[in-house]
Amino acid sequence: MVRFQSVFGLFLLAVFVSKGLSGVLAEGKEAWDYVEVRDGAHMFWWLYYADSPSATYADLPLVMWLQGGPGGSGSGFGNFEEIGPLDRDLQARKTTWVQSASVLFVDNPVGTGFSYTDRDDGFATDVATVASDMLLLLRRFFTQKPEFQRIPFYIFSESYGGKMAAVISLELTKAIAKGWLKCNFAGVALGDSWISPLDSVMTWGPYLYTTSLLDDFGLADVNNAAEKVKQAVEQQQFLKATELWSVAETVVEQNTNGVNFYNILTQEPDEKLVSSAGLDLISLQARRHIRPLHRQSLSQLMNGPIRKKLAIIPQNVTWGGQAEDVFSNMAGDFMKPVVDVVDQLLAAGVNVTVYNGQLDLIVDTMGQELWVKQLKWEGLPGFNNLRWTPLDDPASPGVTGAFCKTYKNFSFYWILKAGHMIPSDQGPMALQMLNMITQQH
Repeated sequence: MVRFQSVFGLFLLAVFVSKGLSGVLAEGKEAWDYVEVRDGAHMFWWLYYADSPSATYADLPLVMWLQGGPGGSGSGFGNFEEIGPLDRDLQARKTTWVQSASVLFVDNPVGTGFSYTDRDDGFATDVATVASDMLLLLRRFFTQKPEFQRIPFYIFSESYGGKMAAVISLELTKAIAKGWLKCNFAGVALGDSWISPLDSVMTWGPYLYTTSLLDDFGLADVNNAAEKVKQAVEQQQFLKATELWSVAETVVEQNTNGVNFYNILTQEPDEKLVSSAGLDLISLQARRHIRPLHRQSLSQLMNGPIRKKLAIIPQNVTWGGQAEDVFSNMAGDFMKPVVDVVDQLLAAGVNVTVYNGQLDLIVDTMGQELWVKQLKWEGLPGFNNLRWTPLDDPASPGVTGAFCKTYKNFSFYWILKAGHMIPSDQGPMALQMLNMITQQH
């Protein structure tokens, strides 16, 4: 049964968290539920209906947000740290995307966030399984919520979520064409996305060097480590490539005194060199890239008041409890590129947007531009011949906040002063980009 509540409905739930956080959890119409996508594999979704003073939700698009990792939770991190109506302290977010669209958070792959599996073999091991699971969830969602079948539906994503979003979008396009699923799919947006992992790794050295974060010795070390990743990928040894990617990150950390992979200008003490004592390389990477998405204060919020509010989370399920298992099960698929999938989407006429943060290291913009230039899409020469257009930062009129370029059904946004989590770093600019992509200028 779908659970929902309205500001005019049953109640406004005020909560108090042990560290003194307080706020109102329900401020608009919401719905949430589980879908069993495979035997013993349960996926959780959470919908916020658009809350705009000038339009009803029926007049605004539906956006599904996919987090990275794999193993990062959209219902938690994307919701309370980036684009949801409330922040981690349960205060209203001025740049929430819910003012411009209905937003659907899905904890995927299975085992992420509040999603869970009862079986050890229930985790996805490749993006094909991730996509088939998501299509089952979307089919159930649009059947249960027929009011959204005609509303323009966009998939927005971040990091590894972009790799999943690309494959999901292609399978969704096929499913709609066959009449298996009813929805008005309007486009996919790939934010700081792991589309071509090798292009990211190979540009770490040059990017860090040009931003004065490596000296000549460090550049040589990082490039040598990246070259080993390249050899493994070229030999189709993808699990080995993931392990060597972990080694390359360690080399980066050692030579930069612990640079923050998500924003090179931000360095917090707990983000410095992660101890690798007793950990294999895959577990080390899970700790590096999954744990920051499950920081203690967010975990307390999700496993405390949010869990109580939702009231459908099984007693034995902990938010984020299977996250590292999600990551390790996808390790063999992690370094595989999906550039060909983006080509297929463009050829099929799907609207594709790439957007990237200037200060992101792990998926640096240099690497994104490299794989875009490898596209076989027939419109690429026309795209390349265009100059980009500067966009004012909505928070600072007269100051450039981004550049963008659009040709036919492909767009690229260069977001300035933002790292890997663009809405978190540059909320007003991210919201403006959303409105441009969904054609609400």
